[in-house]
Amino acid sequence: DGDAPLDEKRAGLQRWRRDIDALYSTTAPAPTKPTLRALWLAINRYRLDKQDFFEIIAGMEMDTDGSMLVPDCERLQLYCDRVAGAVGLLSIKIFGDSGESARAFALSLGTALQLTNILRDLKDDAAMGRLYLPREQFEQRGVAIGTPDDMLSHPKLPEICGPVAERAREKFSEAEAMLARADTRALKPAIVMMMNYRRILDRLIARRWQNLDDDAGLSKPEKLWITLRYGVM
Repeated sequence: DGDAPLDEKRAGLQRWRRDIDALYSTTAPAPTKPTLRALWLAINRYRLDKQDFFEIIAGMEMDTDGSMLVPDCERLQLYCDRVAGAVGLLSIKIFGDSGESARAFALSLGTALQLTNILRDLKDDAAMGRLYLPREQFEQRGVAIGTPDDMLSHPKLPEICGPVAERAREKFSEAEAMLARADTRALKPAIVMMMNYRRILDRLIARRWQNLDDDAGLSKPEKLWITLRYGVM
């Protein structure tokens, strides 16, 4: 994000793709730039997959090509897998559990987190000309596709957001179910995030997407309690 022209953003993402590719070269010297060197060290220490980095970049590119303005469900899922699921797959390797159950946990949690972000940030995204709610929900309710502000002011917005929230809840449940076969001690940072975001989602559902400017975030005491309950105990 930011105020740079789209061409500059795309060029910047292409530079990142080249830089990431170079970090996996067996012949190139170790990078000297602090950011790239830190990434290089992490890649070698945790055996991080290059494709996961490329997926994140591809997800960011989706925000520059106009395809994420009321995308269809399939494209929205692809976006979630790229910008959140791929981050999760990298993270679990750093946390210390990259087994199949942990991978399934990361992908389900990534979708749940990203859908919650979308539902929470409707007004902020609209200000940037974006609306990530799935096109099918508008079409099924006979709501015309217009500007993000127009669609957010439609009286059927709660009906449109409801199924998206339900899918986020389902993905949280899927992620939690995977923990029975994963190393929960290693995944504590992700579990803390899951519990934080579940509360945010519950708060959004209770508000029924009224007063979109209101902050749905958790208070510091709430965050502290969740961290102690799920990250320490």
